[in-house]
Amino acid sequence: MPAPRICHIGRAERAGSAWQTLERAKDLGFDTVLTAAGSESAGGYAVLARACESRGLSLFIDLNVQELDLHHPLVEQYPDAFAIRRHGEAGSVVDPRHPSPGQGCALLRETADPAPLVEWWSEQIAEWVRAGARGFRMLRPATTPRRFREALIERALGQGSNRVTFIADTTGEPRDRVARLAGFDYCLSSLPWWDGRSRWLVEEYEALSHVAPLIAQVESPAKLPPASSRQRCGRLAIGLVTGTGLMVPLSYTEPAAEGEDGVDLGAAIRGANEFVATTQWVNGQLKSLTGAGAPITVLLRADGRDARLAKDALVALINPDPTVAAEPTTELLGSLGAFGKLEPAGSFCGDGIKLKPGEARLYRAKRAKPIVISGKAAERDVNTAVESPRVIIANVSPAVDDGAFAVKAIVGQRLSIEADILTDGHPVLAAELQYKAEGERNWQLARMRPLANDRWQAVMPLDRIGRHVFAIEAWIDEYGSFVRDLRRKRDAGLDLSLEIQEGQQLLDEAKQGANGVCAQALGAILRGFEGLSTSDRVALLLAPETVETMHRVDTHRFHARTGSYPIDAERKEAAFSSWYELFPRSETEDAARHGTFRDVIARLPAIRDMGFDVVYFPPIHPVGKTNRKGRNNALRAEPNDVGSVYAIGSTDGGHDAIHPQLGTLDDFRALVASARENGLELALDLAVQASPDHPWLSEHPGWFDWRPDGTIKYAENPPKKYEDIVNVDFYAKDAVPELWTALRDVVLFWIEQDVKIFRVDNPHTKPFPFWQWLIADVRGSHPDVIFLSEAFTRPKVMYHLAKLGFSQSYTYFIWRNTKQELTQYMRELASPPVSDFFRPHFFVNTPDINPHFLQGSGRAGFLIRAALATTLSGLWGMYSGYELCESAALPGREEYLDSEKYEIRPRDWNAPGNIVREITQLNRLRKAEPALQSHLGLTFYNAFNDNILYFGKSAPGHADRILVAISLDPHDAQEADFEIPLWEWGRADHEVLECEDLLNGSAWIWRGKIQHMRLTPETPYAIWRVQPAREV
Repeated sequence: MPAPRICHIGRAERAGSAWQTLERAKDLGFDTVLTAAGSESAGGYAVLARACESRGLSLFIDLNVQELDLHHPLVEQYPDAFAIRRHGEAGSVVDPRHPSPGQGCALLRETADPAPLVEWWSEQIAEWVRAGARGFRMLRPATTPRRFREALIERALGQGSNRVTFIADTTGEPRDRVARLAGFDYCLSSLPWWDGRSRWLVEEYEALSHVAPLIAQVESPAKLPPASSRQRCGRLAIGLVTGTGLMVPLSYTEPAAEGEDGVDLGAAIRGANEFVATTQWVNGQLKSLTGAGAPITVLLRADGRDARLAKDALVALINPDPTVAAEPTTELLGSLGAFGKLEPAGSFCGDGIKLKPGEARLYRAKRAKPIVISGKAAERDVNTAVESPRVIIANVSPAVDDGAFAVKAIVGQRLSIEADILTDGHPVLAAELQYKAEGERNWQLARMRPLANDRWQAVMPLDRIGRHVFAIEAWIDEYGSFVRDLRRKRDAGLDLSLEIQEGQQLLDEAKQGANGVCAQALGAILRGFEGLSTSDRVALLLAPETVETMHRVDTHRFHARTGSYPIDAERKEAAFSSWYELFPRSETEDAARHGTFRDVIARLPAIRDMGFDVVYFPPIHPVGKTNRKGRNNALRAEPNDVGSVYAIGSTDGGHDAIHPQLGTLDDFRALVASARENGLELALDLAVQASPDHPWLSEHPGWFDWRPDGTIKYAENPPKKYEDIVNVDFYAKDAVPELWTALRDVVLFWIEQDVKIFRVDNPHTKPFPFWQWLIADVRGSHPDVIFLSEAFTRPKVMYHLAKLGFSQSYTYFIWRNTKQELTQYMRELASPPVSDFFRPHFFVNTPDINPHFLQGSGRAGFLIRAALATTLSGLWGMYSGYELCESAALPGREEYLDSEKYEIRPRDWNAPGNIVREITQLNRLRKAEPALQSHLGLTFYNAFNDNILYFGKSAPGHADRILVAISLDPHDAQEADFEIPLWEWGRADHEVLECEDLLNGSAWIWRGKIQHMRLTPETPYAIWRVQPAREV
C-alpha cells in the first residue's frame, strides 16, 4: 500500500474556506489531509471527514497527549498525573491580593498511572475514528511515557474495523529514545532543518528506518517556506529520495514570492505525489556519496535495505548553496558507482549541466550489469600493431608490470590514463585512448591531451564491475604539423605561396581517401580557395573547421599502438570496509556451551551499531580429533577441549561442511540473511590445509606427500608448528588438476551460499600459479567476489600475491609504531607503483597476533591503534575483544594468553573501560567522510613532536581536507606546534582556514600557519575538517 501523501491544513477552524482547501489538496494529488486537534466536537470532524471522503481524501488529526491546556478535563480530573508549567501575560504585574487566572500548560509526568488516561484518550480517539478520522500524528512520542504510549496505540488499533494509521512526529526528539519506539506506521523526518550538506539527515534516516518507514516533511508548518519556487521544488525532490511518503504544509502549495520562469510549483507537487503513489520503496538504504565539503551533495536511495544488492536506485543531486550555481564533477558522478547512468525522474531535472542555486534534481538509476566472463581464467590477448618505430609510447600509467597484471580500481572511478609519447624530429603528434570492458567488441575512444615533457593524458570511466582493458594509439599528425609551421611562418611575415600549395595538396589527397560528409566538406573547402586573397587562403587552411575535418580523415601515418592494459574494477567494499572478526563458537555466555550460528545472529545488531559492515569468521568446518591441540596450544588436549578451528576435517566432513556444534547449513543461510538485513556481509576463511582426519586423506591419498613410513609431515610456518594439521601437495601425481578444481569448487560452494568475501590463510605457502588461476576463474563468473590475502611474509611476496588478483592484503601496520615507521610505510603504500595493485588492510590485532604495543599500553593504546587504522586506510579490521582492551599475553610472546584459537571465550560486552563508543564514532566518521575511505590522498604535515603523527586526507573533487593528529604515546600527554596547510589552497602563511572538530562538532577559525595542539591518553587523537574561509 503506498505511503500517505499528506497536506497539512492547520487547525480546521482556521483553514479558511475548508472545501476549497480540500479541493486544492485533491487537485495537487494528496490523498490525506492533516489537521491540528482543536475545540471541534466529533460532529464537526465528521462533517470534515465526509467532505474528505467524498474527494478521495483521508482525514488525519494531530494527537498531543504530552502537553495539555490547564483547563483540560484530564488535568482537572487527574492533577497528580501532570506537572504544571505556569506563565503570565507579558508585561503583567503580580499582585498577590488579586490572583490572576491560571495560564500555562500541563505536562504529562513520566510516572503517571497510564490506565485512566489511556481510557479517556482511547474513547476520544474512538470518537474521532467514528467521526471518520483515519489516522493520527502523535506529537513528541519519544518523550511520552512508554507504557502510556504503547497502551494507547494498542487500544486504538483494536477498536473498530477501520485501519488506523499512527505517525510518530520524532522531529527534535532524542534519537536514542526514538530508536525504542514501537507500534507506529511511519516516522517524520527532520528535512526542514537540513542544510543540504550535514551528514545527520542520512544518520537520522538510518536510525528511524529501523523504527518505521519515513515520511519526508518538506517544511515545518511553523516555518515560512522558501521564497524561491526552485528551492521549494528542490525540497520536494529531496523529500522523494529521503522518504517513503510526503507531508507538505498548505502554505507550501501557495505561489512562491520568487517565482522563476519554467518552474511550475503545482506541477512539481502533483509530480511528487504521483511519484510517491507509484514508487513503493519502503526503507531502502539511503547513502550520502559525498562529504560535507563537496559543492554538490549526492544522495542515493536503494530499492532495498542493502544498496550493495540493489537493482534500482533514486539519486538526488543537490546544490546546497542558495546563491552560487554548481556543476557536478566527474569525481562526484563517479561516486555513484554502478548506478552512474542516470535517467530523469519526472519533472525534477533542470536544463543544462550546472545546478542553479538551491536546485535539487532527482534521477532514477539502474545498476549496470556486471561484466561476466564465461570460461576459466580470462585470456589476455596482447596485440601490438606497429607500422613504424618512429612514434614511441612508453611509461603508461597506471600499469602493473607494464600490463602483465591488472591495475586495481573501483567501479565508478574515473581513471586518469597517461603515457609518454614522443618521436624523432619536431612533428606534431596526435593520440587517443581506446578502452572497453573485456568481452566487448567495440572500443570507446577519447582524445588524449598533451601535458608537459611529452606526457599525454585522458580519462577512462569505469561504470561496470569486472575486467576492463585499454590501449593507446599515437601517430604523426601531418596536417597538424603543417598548421603549426604555417602559423609560425605567417607570424614571421614570410612568403607563404608554396605553403598554400602544399596545404591544398594535403586537402586534395585527403579528399581522395575520404567519403560521405567529410569528403563533401573537403570539397567545399577546396572550392572556397577560388578568388581568395593569400591571407584569406591562409585563414581557410588554419580554420578550426578545416583542422577538425582533417583530423577525422587522418590516416594515422607512422602510427603506434600499445598492447592492452588490464584494469579490475571491483565493488566499493574491495577498497573501503570495516571488518569485525569473531569465533562463532565463543558467542555463548557459558564456556561449557558451544556457541552456534543462531547465537551469532543475536550479536549482529551490536556489531552493526558499532559501524562495521563485514563480519569475518575463522574456519567454521568440522574440527579434527587426531593430534588435537589443548588450551594455549598444548600438545595434549583434555576430553572437553574444542581444538583449533584450523585443523579442518573430520568424519563430519571437510571444507564444504559445517562443524556440527555450530549448526546446520540452513542455520548458516539464516545467518547470512540476518547479516544482510543488518547491513553486514559475511567473510569466510579459506584455509588450504587439513586435519589428519579430513576425508580427503582416505578419498584422495594421491593429493598428499607421504613419507616412506606412511606418515605425512605436519604443517609448519616457522617458528610456528601445527602438529594437528597436514598440507596438501599441489603437484602430487594425482593432484593436478583434481585438487586445484576441488579447491575452486569449495569456493564456488560457499558463493552459492551467498558468501562473496574470502580471507585466505597463508597464501604465500601455496603455489602462485594456483592463486592466479583460481582467482581469475572465480571472478570471471563472479566479478563481485573479494579475496583478502593473509600473508605476513616478505614484502615482495606480499606484493606479488596482490598482483595475482588478491583484492586486499594484510600488512606490516600491526608492527609499525613510531612516527618514522608509520610515515615511511604509508608513503610506500600510497604511492605508485604499489598503490596501483596493493590495497592495505589494517588489522589492529588478530587471533595470532597480540601486538607488544597493546600489551602494556592500557586503554589509550587501543584508542591510538584504532585511530591509526581507521584514518590511514580505507580497510581496517579488529578481532573481537579489542573493544574490551583485551591484552593478556603469553610471557615474552605476541600471543594471547588463553587464546581463543584453542578454547571457547565468552565475554562481557559491557565490561568497564570498553571503547565501543570510540570505535562507533570512528566508523561513523569513515562512512561520512570520503577522504577517510582510502589510504590514498594522504599527505604528512609538520607537527614538531616525534610522538605525534599528523597528516591530511583528501578526496578527489572535494574542496575540504581532513586533518588527523594522533599521539603515539599511550602514557603521557603530548603537545606540539603544527602547521595548517594553507599552501594547499594557495593561501599565505598569515591567512585563515575554517576548522570543524569532527569528534565534538565544534568549529572555529585558524589564523596563521602555526597552531598548537595537546593530546592526552584520555583523548589521544583529534580529527578536523579544514577548508578556506568562505567569503561573506
